[in-house]
Amino acid sequence: MQVLDKKIIFVGGKGGVGKSTSAAAIAWKAAGDGNRTLLISTDPAHNLGDIFDESIGGKITDISDNLAALEIDPAAETEKYIKGVKENITNVVQSSRMEEVNRQLDTAKASPGAEEAALFDKLISIILEESDRYDKIIFDTAPTGHTIRLLSLPELMGVWIEGMLKKRQKTNENYTQLLNDGDPVDDPIYEVLKVRKDRFSKAREILLDGSITGFVFVINPERLPIVETEKAIKLLDQYHLHVKTLIINKLLPDEAEGEFLLKRKEHEQHYLDMIEETFVKQEKIYVPLFPHDITEKRHLEAFSKYYLEG
Repeated sequence: MQVLDKKIIFVGGKGGVGKSTSAAAIAWKAAGDGNRTLLISTDPAHNLGDIFDESIGGKITDISDNLAALEIDPAAETEKYIKGVKENITNVVQSSRMEEVNRQLDTAKASPGAEEAALFDKLISIILEESDRYDKIIFDTAPTGHTIRLLSLPELMGVWIEGMLKKRQKTNENYTQLLNDGDPVDDPIYEVLKVRKDRFSKAREILLDGSITGFVFVINPERLPIVETEKAIKLLDQYHLHVKTLIINKLLPDEAEGEFLLKRKEHEQHYLDMIEETFVKQEKIYVPLFPHDITEKRHLEAFSKYYLEG
């Protein structure tokens, strides 16, 4: 599985296909191979704690030797994000206007995209600040649409910040000509934007570097996950984020018996053929349907060995 060679791995897919289990198995395997591994859930409906039978939450928690986990709370990160914005503008906005500005920022917490922006800010912090501590960083992402919005943010926000910087620079040049006898205007907002632009640029550079970052999608041999994944891969390609690995999860085992299961297996084969025809460029890992839920570490061990050989 070539994607396991990457330092940073994003695991995505439709809801219910087995993303969290697959991400946990990849992390478990990486840690077992001696890599210091950090497993992160960006899905508001966190499953990692259930899989490992551990209370994880919003702080990095040791799971086993070489393996730690973190469940990011989007609401808490949004709160922290807005608080940071308030601190950045405290010395910029007139004190008489701060109350109104703070009110607008508090309202912005509930606006569309606020959680994604805060979540991506946290993701950037992890990528830039935790990379030296860990050999592998695995992201268990939310369902497909959320993942696409999250991963497309570096490019979208980069363009937006670049536009803001140009406007601030032009304004500053005009003020410089009018005021202070031509002395440069000190603009703390410009500096804040520039710092953010540099962070976004670094994160985008890492995400686009195929030698560092890999993208995995998990699908089931069913029509809707196949169609949704095909659309997602094409959309991410537009942002130069290329999904090169698929995990086809919950295949009926060869030893399945009985008329119903045999008929179901024939039906499944149709979708397996469809997967082969649709995803020609992707490496494919096939995982069977297990007779039990993956809720114990020994189950995870069996799960990871099975498909990571694949």
